[in-house]
Amino acid sequence: MPAQVVHAAFYNFADGEAARHIPSAWATIPPEASVAARERGSTASLRRILGDELADSPGLVRAADLTTKAATSAPTEGRVMYAGMRTLEVPSDPVARLWHSATMLREHRGDGHIAALVGARIGGTEAHVLSALEQGIHPPESFGRIHHLPKERLAAVMDGMRERGLIDTDGHFTDAGRAAKQRIETSTDELAAPPYDALSPAELDELITELEPITATLVATGSQ
Repeated sequence: MPAQVVHAAFYNFADGEAARHIPSAWATIPPEASVAARERGSTASLRRILGDELADSPGLVRAADLTTKAATSAPTEGRVMYAGMRTLEVPSDPVARLWHSATMLREHRGDGHIAALVGARIGGTEAHVLSALEQGIHPPESFGRIHHLPKERLAAVMDGMRERGLIDTDGHFTDAGRAAKQRIETSTDELAAPPYDALSPAELDELITELEPITATLVATGSQ
């Protein structure tokens, strides 16, 4: 699809950033080959980090099954990235299936997050500013995802957020700004719930239990 649609779907790319790479990226590697390479690389990395014992465990297989059940059960209406992921074939290998289904859930949540941002009238660059402040980065203009933008562009965004009362003169959260950020996160959590409605309470508890050793191993190695 053209750069304009990619830009809209991802929401927080800088103006013109998608156009610099799309569609010329597909001249380097076709979309299908890119998706396949991404799956192979991510699965290999996940297996290497987890180790054979955990990667081949019955618990991981069960986690993959339950994650897939949730990830393939939510409505796709209004979920652009999630709908795109749903068109892809679910891998048979348990490690690959767990990664793929977790990605589907991530994109479902991401679509909901964008809806919450749009509803709060927070633009893509403004969302990065709020994220930077929540992480304790100051000045927020130094955040790695926006520091390369033209200074005039960043100044205009910051001025607009001050006018709306989201940040103060020093570029810190105001109470109103912090509350707005929290409302967005709460709404995102609520909008992310539908996939898990497909699981019974017992299945949801089982999924959490089976994911705990997997999560602990990933966190211990600094994976995000």
